Amino acid sequence: MQKLGQILSDRGSKYAVSGCAVTDRAGIDAALKTLKREKAYAKATHNTWGALLSADGPLKADDGESGAGMVILRMLEREGLQDHLVVVTRWYGGKHLGGDRFRHVQSCVRFYLDALSDV
Repeated sequence: MQKLGQILSDRGSKYAVSGCAVTDRAGIDAALKTLKREKAYAKATHNTWGALLSADGPLKADDGESGAGMVILRMLEREGLQDHLVVVTRWYGGKHLGGDRFRHVQSCVRFYLDALSDV
């Protein structure tokens, strides 16, 4: 699991992005379990994720951040990145962000995809 750590903050909320290669739902579950072994990620308000699996199709979870998993999936589809899990983590800062939260999810995913292409 590649963790890029906190990359963005807004009105007290903090965002981080992580990801890794996966081939099936069991791989996703194992990656999420590994991520949440770290106390900060386990205590996060939301760990939203998306993955385009070549065998199982698109999978996502909003983890209470309604619509965020679909934002991740759409970006993965546009990028054509299959068999890869991207997790956007948010620690809620006490103020509602409205639609800005989707822009922040997009920014996190873009940051991850850019870092992935630099490798």
